[in-house]
Amino acid sequence: MWLPSLNNRSPLQDKTHPEDHREYVMFHGCSKEGAELIKREGFKPSRADISMLGAGVYVSRDIRKACKYPLDVPDSEKRVLKIRVDVGRVKVIDRQNHPMQKIWHTEYGFDTAWVPPNVGMVPSNQQENCVYDPKRIKVIEYDHLQSGVTPEDSHVYVMYHGTSKQAAVEIQRNGFTPSRVGMLGAGVYLSRDIRKVIRYPLGSSDSNRMVLKVKVNVGRVKVINKQGHDNQYNWHTHGFDTAWVPPGVGMVPSNQEEDCVYDPKRIKVMALLDVANLKKNTTNTGEGDSSLHFDSELTFQ
Repeated sequence: MWLPSLNNRSPLQDKTHPEDHREYVMFHGCSKEGAELIKREGFKPSRADISMLGAGVYVSRDIRKACKYPLDVPDSEKRVLKIRVDVGRVKVIDRQNHPMQKIWHTEYGFDTAWVPPNVGMVPSNQQENCVYDPKRIKVIEYDHLQSGVTPEDSHVYVMYHGTSKQAAVEIQRNGFTPSRVGMLGAGVYLSRDIRKVIRYPLGSSDSNRMVLKVKVNVGRVKVINKQGHDNQYNWHTHGFDTAWVPPGVGMVPSNQEEDCVYDPKRIKVMALLDVANLKKNTTNTGEGDSSLHFDSELTFQ
C-alpha cells in the first residue's frame, strides 16, 4: 500500500526572485538524444565564451521557454526535463553588460544567476537561470512531453485525471475503473494538459475537486484526430493500448488534448493535487503546461 508524504516546498512563480539556499522546480529543453545523454552522464555546463551568463547549465522556471529548445530541432524530437534545483546563493543579472554578467561564480562565489523576465536580455523576454554546478540539479522527469506533441509508442508519460476528492481516495486505494462509454469508448480518460482536468467533475466546486498526477506506460498509441474516425471506438480491438486526441481538432469542447488508456494497470498514481491550492499557487499563462509551476503535492511512495 502506498503511503502519503507531504512535500512542503513552496511554489515559485516566474517573476519572483528565487531565495538563497532553496530548492525549486525548473525545466530544461533538449533533444531526445540530449535527454538520453543527460540520463547517462548528467548535465554538462555550457562554455563561458558562448553563453549569455557564462559557464553553467541553463534552465528556466517557465516551461514555455524550455519547450522551444533546441531551436533547430522539430517538435517531435524535443524533450523537456523537469528538474529540481538547489539554487545556493543567487545573483540577479537584470541588464545586458551587467558588471557580474559572466563572473558571478568565478569571482564572486554565487551558485546561480537569475535573469528576470522582461529585462531585455532574453529574446522571448522570459526568465532564465544559469546554475554553475550540475550537482545542484536533480532530474525529476526525463521524458516530460508537451501536451500538443504525439506520444511515442511504449514510452512512459506524466498525465492528469480530474475527479472528486472521494473518488480520488477510492482510486488511490483500489486503482482506476475504466469508463464503459465515452468519446473514445471504454478506458480511463486522462490528459497531459492539467488545465483541462482541473475542471472535472463538471458542476462540482473547487473545494471538492482533486487532480491525480499519474505515470502512464502508453504502449501502442492510436491518434484519433477527427469525429467519426474509423477507429474512434475500436482502437483497442486493433491492438492499440492508448488513444490520443490532439488539441485543436474539434473533438473536445475545450480544444485541449485527451488520452484514453484501455488497461488501468498501465497507470500508476504519483500524487494527489488539491485543485483549490493549484489555482491559488499557479500562474495560468494560457499556454502549454504552464500550470506545472507548482510543486506542493501529496505524493505516494
